[in-house]
Amino acid sequence: MILGGRVRFLAAGRALRHRNFRLFFFGQLISVTGTWMQTVAQGWLLVTLVGKDQAIVYLGVLGALQFLPVLVLGLFGGIIVDVWPKRRTVIGTQLAAGILALILGGLVYFNAVQVWHVFLLAFLLGLVNTVDMPARQSFVVEMVGTDDIANGIALNSAVFNGARIVGPALGGILIALLGTALCFILNGLSYGAVVIGLLAMRESELMPAARLAIPRSIGAVRAGLGEGLRYVWQTPVVLLAITVIGLVSTFGMNFNVVLPVMAAGVLNAGPSGFGILYASMGAGALTAALVVAMLSRPRLRVLVGGGLILGVSEIVLAGTSSFPIAATAVYFAGLGAIATAISANSLVQITVPGPLRGRVMSVYTTVFAGSTPFGNGLTGGLGGVWGTPAALLMNGLVTIGAEAVAAVAVLRGGVRIGGDSGRSGQSGRSDLDGGEPQSVPAALAGPPGLPSID
Repeated sequence: MILGGRVRFLAAGRALRHRNFRLFFFGQLISVTGTWMQTVAQGWLLVTLVGKDQAIVYLGVLGALQFLPVLVLGLFGGIIVDVWPKRRTVIGTQLAAGILALILGGLVYFNAVQVWHVFLLAFLLGLVNTVDMPARQSFVVEMVGTDDIANGIALNSAVFNGARIVGPALGGILIALLGTALCFILNGLSYGAVVIGLLAMRESELMPAARLAIPRSIGAVRAGLGEGLRYVWQTPVVLLAITVIGLVSTFGMNFNVVLPVMAAGVLNAGPSGFGILYASMGAGALTAALVVAMLSRPRLRVLVGGGLILGVSEIVLAGTSSFPIAATAVYFAGLGAIATAISANSLVQITVPGPLRGRVMSVYTTVFAGSTPFGNGLTGGLGGVWGTPAALLMNGLVTIGAEAVAAVAVLRGGVRIGGDSGRSGQSGRSDLDGGEPQSVPAALAGPPGLPSID
C-alpha cells in the first residue's frame, strides 16, 4: 500500500522530467507568488481608497474591467497564439504585465494613486491577458508533449495555488508593516523569473504544433475563428467542460470581490486576516492540484464533484461570522474550484488537435476569465444592495445547480467513455462510473467531434 502510494506520488511530478518545463515551473513559482501578493494588495488598496461600505461595488467593477477585454477580444487572442511562436509571445506578455505592476507600485509609493488609476491599469492588464492566457495554457503541451500534458497542467496549477498560500500571507504582512506599494513593485520584478526561464529554454527540445498561416483578410480571420468554435460545438467533452467552467467561474469564483469585504466587514479580521483567508484558499487549491496530478487522466467526476464542493462551501461562508469557520469554508472552496478548473482545462487540452489548440484554448480562457466581468459585477451589485452573504448564497446555489445539470448530462449518456460521445446505440460508460482510458495520442487522432478521452 505504501509502495503504491509512493509510486503514485512520484508519478505526480512526471512532467518535471522535461528541462524546459522545469525552467517554466520554477519561474512561475516566483512570479505567481508576486501575483498573489498584488491580488491581496490591490483589493486592500481599493478598500482603503473608497471605504469598506462601498468596497464590494468597486471591487466588482475592478474585476469586470480586468476581465472584460478577455471576454471581448479573447477569441482573437487565440488566432495570435496559433500564428506566432508561443515562447516569444509569452515573453512579450510577461514583460508587459510586469511593467503595469511597476507603474501601479510607483503611483502608490508616491501617494499619487487614484481609483481610476487602479481601474485603468486593471483594464490594460486584461488586454495583455487576452493573448497571455491562451498562450501560456497552450504552451505547456509544447514543453511536455501529449503524454504528460494533463500532469503538466496539474503541476502548473499546483504552482499557482502553492503560491496562493505564500503570496497572500506575505502580502498581508507587507501591507500591515509597509503598505501596499512594495507588493506591486515586487510583483513587477517577479515577472523577470519567468522571462529568464523562457530565454534559457532549449528550442530544440520544444514540440511546437504546426502554426496557422497569418490571416490577411477579415474573411480569413473569420474562418479561423469559426474553425475553433465549430470544433468546440461539435466535440461533446470539450463543450461540456467549457460550459461547466463558464458557469462555475461566473457564479462560484468571485472571491476577489467577496474576500476583502468579508475580512474588513463581516469578520473584522484586518489585513493579516485577509491574507490568512487567501492562504487558506490556496492551501485547499494546492491540495486539489496535487491530488489531481496523481490521477492517470482527467475525470469528469472530478469536474462535477469539485463544483459541488465549491457551491456548498460558499453557502457555509455566507452563513458565518466566525473566522475559523470562514477559513475552513474558504479552504474547501479553493479545493473545489481548482479541482473543477484543472479537470476542465485538461479535458480540453488532451482532446483538441495541435493546430487548433490556441483557438480552442482561447474559447476556454474567454469563457473562464471573460465570464468574470458578469460574475464580479453581479456579485458586487447584489452585495451592495443586499449584503455580501446574500451574494455568496446566490453564487453557491447557482454553482450547485450547474454541476447537478452536468452530472445528469453525463449519467444520461451525453458524454461517453471509450466510444462516440452522445450517440444513441453506442456502448459506452460514463466517466462517473470509471473505466479505462484510451491513450492520449489515440484520442487526439480521433475525428473532430468524436473525442475519446477515457
